[in-house]
Amino acid sequence: MPLKIALLTYATKPRGSVIHTLELATALTHLGHQVCIYALEKHPDQPGFERPLPCTVHLISARPAPADIDDLIRQRIGEFTAALQPRLGQYDIYHAQDCIGANALAQIEAAPVVRTVHHIEAFQSPYLQQCQDRSIRHPHRCLVVSDRWRQALRADYGIEAVRVVNGVDQRRFSPQLSGEEPQLRQRYGLKGPVFLTVGGIEPRKNSLRLLQAFAQVWQHYPTAQLVIVGGATLFDYQSYREQFFAQVEKLGIRDALVLPGVVPDAELPALYRCADAFVFPSVKEGWGLVVMEAIASGLPVVTANQAPFTEFLTPQQACLVDPQGVRAIAAAMERVLEPAIAADLLRHRQAILERYTWERSAQQHVQAYQSLGAAVPR
Repeated sequence: MPLKIALLTYATKPRGSVIHTLELATALTHLGHQVCIYALEKHPDQPGFERPLPCTVHLISARPAPADIDDLIRQRIGEFTAALQPRLGQYDIYHAQDCIGANALAQIEAAPVVRTVHHIEAFQSPYLQQCQDRSIRHPHRCLVVSDRWRQALRADYGIEAVRVVNGVDQRRFSPQLSGEEPQLRQRYGLKGPVFLTVGGIEPRKNSLRLLQAFAQVWQHYPTAQLVIVGGATLFDYQSYREQFFAQVEKLGIRDALVLPGVVPDAELPALYRCADAFVFPSVKEGWGLVVMEAIASGLPVVTANQAPFTEFLTPQQACLVDPQGVRAIAAAMERVLEPAIAADLLRHRQAILERYTWERSAQQHVQAYQSLGAAVPR
């Protein structure tokens, strides 16, 4: 029997959990379920998601953000709560992809509630920590996309979460040139070799060490460029960004750095194909969707030799490095520029792509939903 599913996400701009929501909603719809995405919309001049979706979308207007992060999160939870309250009881499943949506569902006592915990933050704010705890403890079921966070939920919260997989859309991300690549190279002044990373400049992306590693590579490849895509986030990393740009000036590599910011959704697949390698030494991820997108696009990958990456990648499929070691990151970046090494890594990519699909993810989600049975509101 088809399910009526409300999927909640905190934004319309691309971040890992937002992309997960869109892909999951699409796959669930293709399986015959009725899905409505509820999303906070902070850009009324360009409303909605950038891609067409086969499901219903309900945009929730988000007021200008307060400067204080606690007040911001409190306001966003209130905006979600006000939008969801009139729709209480309309869905078989209420599924939050983040702390904000899960707290709103707790306030209106929706049921049954599912929460995907992509990763756990170490908040300094007592209010934010309380919100995170409530968003994990209140739902009737928690899902995770990696064993790393399943173990963390078991150890820190005593919760047995259900593991589901992520996927990658190989119709969007592939090595097949679309014809857009020359225009993108010209627009961003890409020459090469081009090292691409996606996720913006922030501490958990390990941006400072990546920059320092790139500076070492640049000494041997003076035409090399580092392209950092993305950066849309609720949190203010201004202090970290200031450190980053101070390092840029100190290292003298400003002209080798390309910062497109948040690129249009339709542009991203071709931008992957403009790169020579993908570098992602992140120290904390839920899973790493962008790593899969890069692999599907035919790029050799350098990433951290730690979970969750080691749960789905082997040393034959990616250069796995110590994310704390600047020299190790730099050495791996130079290795993947060697044609024989890049080709060897890519030879093993098909096994990953076959294992991680959004259709499989949607099927696992449906099993998790159905296992709840007649959940009782708390």
